[in-house]
Amino acid sequence: HALLEMPTGTGKTACLLALVTAFQHAHPEAGKLIYCTRTVPEMEKCLAELKRLRKYRDEVRGANAPKAPFLALCLSSRRNLCVLDEVVNRTDRESVDAECRKRTASWVREARAQTGSGPCCSFHDTWAALGTDAQIPDGVYDAEDLRRLGRRTGWCPYFVARHAIQHANVVVY
Repeated sequence: HALLEMPTGTGKTACLLALVTAFQHAHPEAGKLIYCTRTVPEMEKCLAELKRLRKYRDEVRGANAPKAPFLALCLSSRRNLCVLDEVVNRTDRESVDAECRKRTASWVREARAQTGSGPCCSFHDTWAALGTDAQIPDGVYDAEDLRRLGRRTGWCPYFVARHAIQHANVVVY
């Protein structure tokens, strides 16, 4: 565990990410880094810093250097990750959450399977059909990257992120 307190702009995030990810690279059995932030912009800034760090490391190591598997992603709300227009266009977080649950809860999906009708989310249904086989490629994923991945694959970014934390090296929340 670590708590860093230093003035703004002194490189706390870069130092911590460089240290921990280098240790993870040298010791693949090491656990994951859970990086907590207060706001979504802080989360995005941390992931942008991690992208820069990974790019720099790849440049320094060279194109032919072996690359260890690495996955980093953000955990955010349904409102920040949803790609279904009917849900994400709701006015507030609570209504987005409620509308998502109306479409994705297990009892709703079971009722829809029995009756053949009811609200659904095609992104969640596509992801759920794959089960544990739904794996995302290595990389660093901020909220926009997860939404792009969701649109491209037809998978729900919110549930993909929650599933992927099992395999992630770094989780930014």
